[in-house]
Amino acid sequence: MNTLDRLTRKDTILFLLFVASGFCGLLYQVIWLRLAFAAFGIITPVLSVVVSVFMLGLAFGSWAGGKWIGPLTAKAKKSAIWLYAALEFCIGIGAFMVPSTFALGETWLLQAGAMDSTRYLLLSALILSMSLLPWCIFMGATFPFMMSYIKENDRQQRKSFSYLYLANVIGAACGTVLTSFVLIEVLGFSRCLMVAGCTNFLVAATAAMLGTRSHYFRVFEPPISEPNITDNSPSEPLLRPHLLMLILFVTGFSSMAMEIVWTRAFTPILRTTIYSFAGLLTTYLLATWIGSLAYREHLAKGRVQPVFRILSFLAISSFLPILLNDPRLITAFSPEKTNIPIELFMDAIRAVAALASIFPFCAALGYLTPRLIDEYSEGAPQPAGKAYAINIIGSILGPLFAGYILLPNVGTRYSLVLLAVPFLIFYLYFWRPRGTRTHVGVATICITMVLLVVSLFCVISYEDGMYYKSAEVRRDYVATVISCGQGMKKRLLINGVGITGLTPITKAMAHVPMGMFEEKPDSVLVLCFGMGTTFRSLVSWDVKTTAVELVPSVQDAFGFYFDDAEAVLKPSNARIIIDDARRFLKRTSERFDVITIDPPPPICAAGSSLLYSEEFYEVLKNRLKEGGILQQWSPGGERLTQQAMFKAICATFPFVRAFHSIEGFGFHFFASMQPLNMPSVEVFLAHLPPAAAADFVEWSQGKSAGDIYQELLLGEIPVSDFLSPHMNDSITDDRPFNEYFLLRKLWNKVRGRDQQLF
Repeated sequence: MNTLDRLTRKDTILFLLFVASGFCGLLYQVIWLRLAFAAFGIITPVLSVVVSVFMLGLAFGSWAGGKWIGPLTAKAKKSAIWLYAALEFCIGIGAFMVPSTFALGETWLLQAGAMDSTRYLLLSALILSMSLLPWCIFMGATFPFMMSYIKENDRQQRKSFSYLYLANVIGAACGTVLTSFVLIEVLGFSRCLMVAGCTNFLVAATAAMLGTRSHYFRVFEPPISEPNITDNSPSEPLLRPHLLMLILFVTGFSSMAMEIVWTRAFTPILRTTIYSFAGLLTTYLLATWIGSLAYREHLAKGRVQPVFRILSFLAISSFLPILLNDPRLITAFSPEKTNIPIELFMDAIRAVAALASIFPFCAALGYLTPRLIDEYSEGAPQPAGKAYAINIIGSILGPLFAGYILLPNVGTRYSLVLLAVPFLIFYLYFWRPRGTRTHVGVATICITMVLLVVSLFCVISYEDGMYYKSAEVRRDYVATVISCGQGMKKRLLINGVGITGLTPITKAMAHVPMGMFEEKPDSVLVLCFGMGTTFRSLVSWDVKTTAVELVPSVQDAFGFYFDDAEAVLKPSNARIIIDDARRFLKRTSERFDVITIDPPPPICAAGSSLLYSEEFYEVLKNRLKEGGILQQWSPGGERLTQQAMFKAICATFPFVRAFHSIEGFGFHFFASMQPLNMPSVEVFLAHLPPAAAADFVEWSQGKSAGDIYQELLLGEIPVSDFLSPHMNDSITDDRPFNEYFLLRKLWNKVRGRDQQLF
């Protein structure tokens, strides 16, 4: 087991078992995170809690497994491989249990109030912890259990952690890539979990077969002394235990906190949060894999790199993601100055650069972490479990610190700067002038200080107000909200991603469904507040108007877009509720005449399928009064996605009509449980109150309300255009057709099919 090219048959089996185990572990993390978003809200705290609980389970399992594996095997007089098999079997059970516990928790939390309440945030974190923690503990315990088995067979083996760590990282990288880019799109969530659960059962069965050929041997602790790990330069003394533990804690803390910040910082570059998170996680794991492999190779050749040299590399590379996320680097390639193919090419270059910027840092961590744990544990499961637990405890606290403290208060750029500083401090602590190394050390310090100053005072990010004209920046626990522009060019951006602008389309979302009623409606609901245009237009009807918005700062920005925002909110029958749209529909008993919804673009946005799925429309249907109307706007996109969305609506509502949106952008869908009769222009105008009619033409540039309505009527789309006989897919909670599209796009390009838009 000293080198990867001289493995015994049993070594290969153990390596493959840990590859499979790592594959399942990351598949669970990716899917459990998405299921958590569906159950508890698409907010940063949910992401932070899931990642932290995942790490907490690994930490506790690693510590407890290392502590108890000896007594357990001694009491049972069985090889540790049997206990490892039991762990893998239990992990497989979790594949089928977690979705059920999430569903129960979601139902129970409906009584916990709005999503912006402290009570809800605490209770949702508690339920997430209870749902995930047991299975993650089992995952964490696999390391010391397998190390104990290896020790039974080779009592001189002292580097087994790094060997298993490498196998686990390879499996994790494969799990992330295949799950995010292939399996979910092909199989859906439930079948992916079934595949992972059965894989865990297969690993358990294989381990049990090894157990039938193994005998129990008591594992003694190795001698205290061991030759120093050195490179070809003068030897570096072993680190003091408390300092080694501190480095492990800080590297875990900073790296996992950075992962949360990177996901948000790179979404404007990588376009969708789904593939942004998957791409970052894949790069993180791939780099860790390369770093771990390099360490194993150096270990076999007796030239392991000293800690201070690795820390110098970390200190410099930690600033690269900050520098390469500056949007001004690509200003020269804006659409106004280039043609579309070059712009698409530059999008690809920016995405590659963003992912490449984290690679050196993650590779160095992949080298340093197993090196430190090998040095501390000397191959014994108990100290290895303890050291790994310390590293993971940092990984637990890092995402929470990033999600609840750093991002809401200082944004992405300063968050990354603060998380990079500890590596510079560590390097300064370790660095000592040593002959010719003095010049190298001084150069490293100077470069790092320059990068620090540039990151603080020269670089900007997509969340910095200075990048936009006349911008106001607001931050909360969900997102960074940027309001910018002047006049009719005002824009709303969430985490640097453009959401909407001032357009008469959003007025049509309000006035058209309201004007379809013969009698004036009593109550209306707006899902997704945005700039507040639709809400403001509905208030002009003087009816009970409710808006639901996920991001608190979006509500606070209402006054930036409209000078009369305070007057709009003054009536007692106008209210804004901060909550997840779907969760609000489930917890309210109120029913509405009109529900109008404008999900955030693009149509492939992460979590957007929760507002397009069959299950969502089924919940929404129960909140409509008899004869009530749903107005659903879509920004347009791939033909197959539009068809899948339309099919989901038709699966719930028997009467659906579709129209091209005014200004030629997007589509309006109207759905009801009763026949939909579009009134004539004259009748429609008669239904409009004077205030509503004036609001409808506020931005019409000379068009009358009748002209706008007539334009919409002329743009009706036959239902047959959406219900293709060859289209079998519909958007469901289990199969988010619109969010996972990469494989489909690549396949259509290979076949030469042009995915035309409507």
